[in-house]
Amino acid sequence: MKYDVIVVGGGHAGCEAANAAAKQGVKTLLVTSNMKNIADMPCNPSIGGTAKGIVVREIDALGGLMGRVADKSHLQIKMLNSGKGPAVKSLRAQGDKVIYPKNMLKELNSIESLDIMEAMIEDLIVEDNTIKGVITDEGKEIMCEALVLTTGTYLKSKILVGETHKFEGPHGEVSSKHLSDKLRDLGIEIQRLKTGTPQRIDPDTVDFSVLTPEYGDSTPWTFSFDIEPQYEIDKQRLCYLVYTNEETHKIIRDNLSRSAMYGGYAEGIGPRYCPSIEDKVVRFADKERHQLFLEPESDYYPDLYLQGFSTSMPIDVQEKMVHSLHGLENAKILKYAYAIEYDAINPLQMYPSEESKVIKNLYTAGQINGTSGYEEAAGQGLIAGINAGLRVRGKDPLILKRNESYIGVLLDDLTTKGTKEPYRLLTSRAEYRLILRHDNADLRLRDYGYQVGIISQEQKDRLDLKRKHINDLIENLKNFRVTPKNQSEELVEAIGELNNGESLYDLLKRPEVKINDLVTYLEEEYSKEIQEIVEVQVKYEGYINKTLKEVERMLKLEDKKIPEDIDYDKVNNLASEARQKLKQVRPLTIAQATRISGVNPADISILTVYLKKEYANQD
Repeated sequence: MKYDVIVVGGGHAGCEAANAAAKQGVKTLLVTSNMKNIADMPCNPSIGGTAKGIVVREIDALGGLMGRVADKSHLQIKMLNSGKGPAVKSLRAQGDKVIYPKNMLKELNSIESLDIMEAMIEDLIVEDNTIKGVITDEGKEIMCEALVLTTGTYLKSKILVGETHKFEGPHGEVSSKHLSDKLRDLGIEIQRLKTGTPQRIDPDTVDFSVLTPEYGDSTPWTFSFDIEPQYEIDKQRLCYLVYTNEETHKIIRDNLSRSAMYGGYAEGIGPRYCPSIEDKVVRFADKERHQLFLEPESDYYPDLYLQGFSTSMPIDVQEKMVHSLHGLENAKILKYAYAIEYDAINPLQMYPSEESKVIKNLYTAGQINGTSGYEEAAGQGLIAGINAGLRVRGKDPLILKRNESYIGVLLDDLTTKGTKEPYRLLTSRAEYRLILRHDNADLRLRDYGYQVGIISQEQKDRLDLKRKHINDLIENLKNFRVTPKNQSEELVEAIGELNNGESLYDLLKRPEVKINDLVTYLEEEYSKEIQEIVEVQVKYEGYINKTLKEVERMLKLEDKKIPEDIDYDKVNNLASEARQKLKQVRPLTIAQATRISGVNPADISILTVYLKKEYANQD
């Protein structure tokens, strides 16, 4: 049995990788240990969030599945940071944990070039440092041209609850016992990471009257650029705000030694930006309380997810912790919290294309690369699947730059800086975030999806029409002048009476003027989406142009390639740390080299001079 591309793992990364490869027309196999766990959400019941929601939009723009599936499966949706400026606005939806996987499987089953198989992969077939296939735990060999590993938390996974542990996956499944050892034997560095999940609560035992309800937005939203809203605004489920208190903190402090993390039972390193509640209490001892949320997981079962209360405390301590919360004094815990340890690779051994530097045609995506979060996993899976398909087709890989997408920031961070803890995307990680917005993901990335063959001609035509409407509106704003004679009452109220004529374009730059105050002057009608995009572009024109100049300088450095065969030991006068880091990361461009921790401007100058001298004849 042989396939062009095999994808191992049916989580968010695996689903996107399988879709991206198969949509290119290459014969693809998705192998999962349990069909019921395809697109499973073992932790929080949400898609999106700060920065993450923009990633979901980027996935959709490139031809991925997560946005469209989320739109058909959520219980509540809202725009975060709507009052903080366009650079940080991001969607977050409460997903239905039953419906989301069903809709994802339906999408996958509709792809002609994709097969799905239930099996556990425990070994790889490698010849001359090149992937040739995989071997199941039953000894069955399946050959391939390219392989994508998206094993999530299933490599030697270990569940931790207080002093106890079990070697199993998130739902008690069997985990892979040997695959990470095989990777290590092949020369891939393995590290041990940890994440966790909080309790699930019976809603019938919660006193909601003392909790603060959190509503979905009254504005209809979608992650996808291709479908209309699939829900009724007034039927969105409620979430509830909860706070820890001094009693909660005292229970935690008194029992720290019984926590898997603080009791010395945990080996893996946990996430800095999504810490357990005991970690929060220790690290932020000055805080009197921490914010939590009760979130619905599905319309098909009652469990409420206690967001922010992840812990590895033993069960008896968890009971006390939960019952110390206001409104949850009599709460019944339906599922206890736990921590989970698993093996991951060192992402510095991976190219930005997600191909391994050690094994040719081997791609990795998701938590195996050291990340956390469904969205980060899906974004990586999409790019890995695209590039595995492109490799089979004999084409160059797609490598997204930092100025093009949050996915590009994610992959550059992983492959340039590495990570020793589960990596999480934050808006602060993206230095060009003003041009990496929620509203323009399709304008930034859809052309790439079309070029690689996973965006249809119809989708591309809609994008071209959208660009035309944006340009038309901008031109009309520039060409129409408001004078004291034709100034509307609404505009007078907003800015006072004009003394001279002024274009709508220049008026829109004023902070007190909104675009809906101006479009009434125009004969043409434009959608709310087009108006909002243009409003951001005009109001932030100065900041955007400044950012674009910074991007231009960066791109000049991106054009300065570093040969893959360079011998850094021959580059005289490099600092020893810089030489070590350059040999480890092996950056592809001077721009990437500048972002390596420990490589200073003086080292970059020395390297640039060396390249000009030694490789001048190759230019």
